[in-house]
Amino acid sequence: MNKTYKVGIVGTGNIFKSAHLKPWLEHDEAELAALCDTNGARAQAIADAHGISDVYTDYRELLADPSIEVVDICTPNLYHSEIAVAALKAGKHVFCEKPDAVSPEEAQRMADAAAESGKLLMVMRNNRFTPASRFLKRYIEEGRMGDIYTGRCGWLRRRGIPGKGGWFTTKELSGGGPLIDLGVHFIDLAIWLMGNPKPVAVSGATYTKFANNELSDSIHSNFGEKQDNGTFDVEDLATGFIRFDNGATLQLEFSWASNVGEEMNFVELRGTESGASIKRGELQIFSEAAGGLVDVQPLLHKQKAAPAHGENIRHFVDCLQGRSEPTIRPEHGVDMIKILSAIYESAASGREVRL
Repeated sequence: MNKTYKVGIVGTGNIFKSAHLKPWLEHDEAELAALCDTNGARAQAIADAHGISDVYTDYRELLADPSIEVVDICTPNLYHSEIAVAALKAGKHVFCEKPDAVSPEEAQRMADAAAESGKLLMVMRNNRFTPASRFLKRYIEEGRMGDIYTGRCGWLRRRGIPGKGGWFTTKELSGGGPLIDLGVHFIDLAIWLMGNPKPVAVSGATYTKFANNELSDSIHSNFGEKQDNGTFDVEDLATGFIRFDNGATLQLEFSWASNVGEEMNFVELRGTESGASIKRGELQIFSEAAGGLVDVQPLLHKQKAAPAHGENIRHFVDCLQGRSEPTIRPEHGVDMIKILSAIYESAASGREVRL
């Protein structure tokens, strides 16, 4: 009989309620045993609604409970590494919302703490778990794309600044704007599909053009807590270019606000045998057959897909139970935060940055 893990949550805001709560409640090998939030009333309301016994306002008190075996971190970005390192040192397994950390040094501290503790550390990479991503990963592993030598990825919103004036738009707490908020998703997906080549150099540019614009047309602007007359010291658009050790390259563009036709997220890869595009979750493959050019669209829409955040959490538990090997490893997070940090450095200096 498989073990049931007692789970403690640190941070009970929108990302927890919308993406983490249901998967944990529904997993038959997990028990939500404790909630922690500096807003104790918010945590208590969720606990009362779901019969969760323990509520804390200080994560250290949660970590002191020897019955808690897994800690899931859903706080503002600045606190991810602090809480993760403390939880790992306390002998807990850690699942954490993205991004891993706000600096490469903090991401490395997390990786080192995981190695020293022998506990599992995994950071949310939900876009690896969509039907399109899983199909394309297998297609690539079967050699059907040949040598993947370049690609591009992005997430563009017309008007979708999250929690304007709150922690999302305060660099000290978030680490940056859409590059660190949205870029983690699709830069990671592209690099994973490309076979995890090592980044060696980046260049980038960032812009802040919509800090005083109050329009919104995206449901994603509901994340975070808006604060009138709050801080906005991050970018609202980032562009960049990554070089890898195998000669491959990746272009990127991420915005919370841009004058574009509509919101769009995408990963496009180009290989010697095929190209591929995932846009809004739809996969298309571009290749050759019988002396002509062909477009292929797998019938993934006919499959009933489980929410990708929940699938990522299920993978985490599968790894705890020994049924799977982690496909998301701490070193991936270190490389990711190195990339993002270097793009910000490049944007500030106007020069390419070597990693």
